[in-house]
Amino acid sequence: MAAWARDGPRCMARVVVIVKEKALLPFRGFLQEILEGFSLLSHFCIFLRHTHPSVANMALLVASFLAMDLRQLTHLLAVAEHQSFSGAARSLHTVQSNVSTHVARLEAELETVLIDRRTMSPTAEGLAVIERAQRIRSELQAITDDIASMRSEVAGLVRIGCIGTTARWLATPLLQRLNDLYPALRPMLVDATTTSLLPRISNGELDMAVVNTPVVGAGLSTLNLFEEERVIIAPRDHPWAQRKTITIRELSDHPIMLTPAGTTFRDAIDKELASIGVHLVPAAEVDGLRLLASLALQGHAPALLPASAAFDHPEDNWVLIRVDGLTRRSVGLIFNQRTTPSTPVRSTIEVLASVVRDIAPQQPGVYLTFDH
Repeated sequence: MAAWARDGPRCMARVVVIVKEKALLPFRGFLQEILEGFSLLSHFCIFLRHTHPSVANMALLVASFLAMDLRQLTHLLAVAEHQSFSGAARSLHTVQSNVSTHVARLEAELETVLIDRRTMSPTAEGLAVIERAQRIRSELQAITDDIASMRSEVAGLVRIGCIGTTARWLATPLLQRLNDLYPALRPMLVDATTTSLLPRISNGELDMAVVNTPVVGAGLSTLNLFEEERVIIAPRDHPWAQRKTITIRELSDHPIMLTPAGTTFRDAIDKELASIGVHLVPAAEVDGLRLLASLALQGHAPALLPASAAFDHPEDNWVLIRVDGLTRRSVGLIFNQRTTPSTPVRSTIEVLASVVRDIAPQQPGVYLTFDH
């Protein structure tokens, strides 16, 4: 305790010098919170040393909390992600007892249970710790990537989520351009729905994601990319096949394939049509826009889809029919505003935006909406 009280201010001075370095300017806000905590602790320990030595144990507990071992947080995150100590141990390439010990020590320091041993789910306190631990992990990785990028070329892992219909035409040129510009960059693409991508941005599993917008979520920022028409793709022998456009009210004249209720794409359509008294008749409900598009393009039945779903498909068994009066779908890039993007992430955002700017206008029914 005396050592901490004696050396704390001197250590603080060294850390402040580091934070003032230009390399870490993007992380000043994040690190400042840590520094302020340690600064207060240093002065608190000095005060106790001279006035209340009997409460030294309490000060030591506070010091232990603020100097929390990052390995403890890493092990807690692994348990939460794998929902078992054994699964966490395998992912961390260690033994189960090691994981259990680190989590138990963290719980002892915080004087609370973080993982319910019966269900292996985080408690309310555990969720609070996990949320902050995920942000700490992201920031620490960003620091490493930033320093590596400043020393040589842009390098590091960038995790990108994307909805399937957009990934069809975006993924290949994006990966190619990233490889041309930043060969040391390691992009990881995740194809999923908007509903499943949003929490993975919030908890730090992904750095960014291309999703349906607008999105509702604390701490999420959106860069608008484009809007696209919602269209009907129908077999060539369908009654609508001879028409280039139908009205929004005619959508209920024939059964059409749709995504299920509860999906972002379907809910937006149902809400808009309900406001004018139109109710769709599902020919089938298909969970996944890419599978829905595949069935429609094979001529199975008409489907209501985003215009880009038909991108680069030969027009053999289907026709595209516009729907007059139906609101366009908005697509944007989201990221967590509670963390500072690393150099690799910022570079990837710039490249992704340039790819969308170059390719989106070539597709019928797609319109750029960049807001920067």
